[in-house]
Amino acid sequence: MNHSLNKYNILIVDDEVPILNQMSFILEDFVAKVYTATDGITALEQLSKHKIDIVITDILMPNMNGIAFISEIKKRNISLSAIIITTAHSETNYLLDAIKLRVDGYLLKPIMADEMLELIDKSIALKAKEDELWIKDRMLEGISTFVGGKKIEIIRYLFEHVDAESVFYGSYEDIMLALNVSKPTVVSTFRQLIEVGIVTKLKNKIYRVNASAHSEKSVIEP
Repeated sequence: MNHSLNKYNILIVDDEVPILNQMSFILEDFVAKVYTATDGITALEQLSKHKIDIVITDILMPNMNGIAFISEIKKRNISLSAIIITTAHSETNYLLDAIKLRVDGYLLKPIMADEMLELIDKSIALKAKEDELWIKDRMLEGISTFVGGKKIEIIRYLFEHVDAESVFYGSYEDIMLALNVSKPTVVSTFRQLIEVGIVTKLKNKIYRVNASAHSEKSVIEP
């Protein structure tokens, strides 16, 4: 697994107590805290009482089923790192509803420990990537309020050409050729990005783009 799960609190929701206990037993060795519920109503109460990062929920449950439970999470704008659904073959007709609700993953019963842990890890990674893209979009919107023309093109180019670690490998000349901009414009843009903390120079021709830089600092002089 690529992500450490020991900082995440997980809520497992399933009306079958043996399955609930089995999943709890597996996950408690990997995560910070495991909470449980046997229906959607109880699960919502748990969400209101505790800081939950990940929800793993069954579909067919009494009082409030998994689909209704997830719908309520969305209505209440409860922020989670991932929502994963467990389902049996006989419940696949509910998956369309789950897809519409944009759940992050699906586990087919019977639950296998390795598959569950791998799916949690992938779901967290996917959500983190989505959050990173959202932050970059908001940063570009904010910066474009103050910056126009070639400088915003250079910043957008940087965001679009980083690797999985948000590192940009390239020279000023690469950007000049790609965007038809002058070297002074590229140099001054990089200097200002470094000054406000959006970009960190690691070494020659290698820069890290800090997508999480505070927005109040992300103002580039035109």
